[in-house]
Amino acid sequence: MMDQTKTETPSDAHQEKHLLAVEKGRVGGNPVSKNAMVAEIGKHIQFIPDILDTFDVKGFAAKHYDLMVLAAAIEFADRRWRRPTSWLRNLHVTIPVIDYASWSRLEVQSTLRSAMNFLTGDNWRFTFVKATNGSPIGSRQIPLLFDQAKTFAIAYSNGLDSRAVSALSGAPAEALCIRVAGTKQRRMDGDSYFTQIPFRVKGFKGKESSFRSRGFQFAAIATIASHLSNITRIVVPESGQGALGPVLVPLYNIYTDYRNFPAFFRKMERFTQALLGCSINFEQPRLWSTKGETMTAFLDLPGKKKQHLVNTRSCWQTRRIVNTDRRRQCGLCAACLLRRMSLYAAEVAEPKDTYVVADLTAAEVGVALSAITAEADRDIMIEYGSVGARHLQHLAEMAELPDAAMRPFASQIAAATGEAYEQTLRNLRMMLMTHAKEWRTFLSAQGDESFLKSWMDGGRHDRSK
Repeated sequence: MMDQTKTETPSDAHQEKHLLAVEKGRVGGNPVSKNAMVAEIGKHIQFIPDILDTFDVKGFAAKHYDLMVLAAAIEFADRRWRRPTSWLRNLHVTIPVIDYASWSRLEVQSTLRSAMNFLTGDNWRFTFVKATNGSPIGSRQIPLLFDQAKTFAIAYSNGLDSRAVSALSGAPAEALCIRVAGTKQRRMDGDSYFTQIPFRVKGFKGKESSFRSRGFQFAAIATIASHLSNITRIVVPESGQGALGPVLVPLYNIYTDYRNFPAFFRKMERFTQALLGCSINFEQPRLWSTKGETMTAFLDLPGKKKQHLVNTRSCWQTRRIVNTDRRRQCGLCAACLLRRMSLYAAEVAEPKDTYVVADLTAAEVGVALSAITAEADRDIMIEYGSVGARHLQHLAEMAELPDAAMRPFASQIAAATGEAYEQTLRNLRMMLMTHAKEWRTFLSAQGDESFLKSWMDGGRHDRSK
């Protein structure tokens, strides 16, 4: 393998980067340069036998396995080549496919490129070659045995939205809970099949952290599991702030995050229709609700208790600051702030030791971060927290914008959902107004001396700086 840590120069930043995925034992003869790499299936793209075996059910076809290889190859390419300051990369992926007839169809290739370009902001090109080997699974074809017929699938995690929306979408026995984590996690109630992504990728050191293609990976695995289970509905659990917030208030100088945006799911539906020949629809039932409203609706269901929400996890951090004595949530990243605000709106109190940064009422951020000893970790947490808090603040301020300023967003959402523009605009404004009320109420509850209030007034660290 070539040295993968070299820094790209401006002259080659926009040159096409080419990933050649090859079958096991067929590396020889493939050119490798600074703008090309070989990823061998079985070495750099590794399938986990016991997890892959859970997909060996009636109806599994070669194109399903091909789609898994494609998702893995896309992850490799996405994470291998660092983005230039202008964001866009030209990425070319060549992969061997068993069902070459399906993948060589123009409609499959064009809808795939459309979905990937929109999702990541890159320019993707795909070349499919006929595979020599057959699929490693597909011989047993065991039937899926459910106690009750499944009516919808949901990408299920240990988060607030998936816990609540799964229950709100139907009876527990009706949900096919698909775990889309890359690592093995504790089995949840309702888990039966499809409990982990069946592959991992290795062999890149200078990886790109944005990993926008994760959205394609999750949607592809959910589609495969749904197709095998004869389910045509995939429920996307994110509430309004998570689905629309990254598009309404994108981070400065970074391509808009469309991973949970309706327009991306329409593109995925067109791609899977072209590839699989069936209509699998992504539904977003909580698109116009805040996370707080979703949590409140969950608690209104018979038998649902606040503890069902308390024992979930929202924080994405895995660094040492959340793994000291036990795994906790950081309490200050954007995901944690949204969680805390939403549970406050639903009148759910969490144990004091839930978060590393527990006290948001402190006048100085240094006091709030007293449990974090390393200065570098404290600086990172301040960066995460200030960016996350201002994102929630800017989203709240959008509620006061005139219709003309919201028209581009409402038009794009209306086109993707098929809803009338005027109704979409009303729904969008109502969601933003509810978010603004919840955010301001949460801020007020922290007190006028809170460092969060200082951040909203323009302070970076605390009132003394």
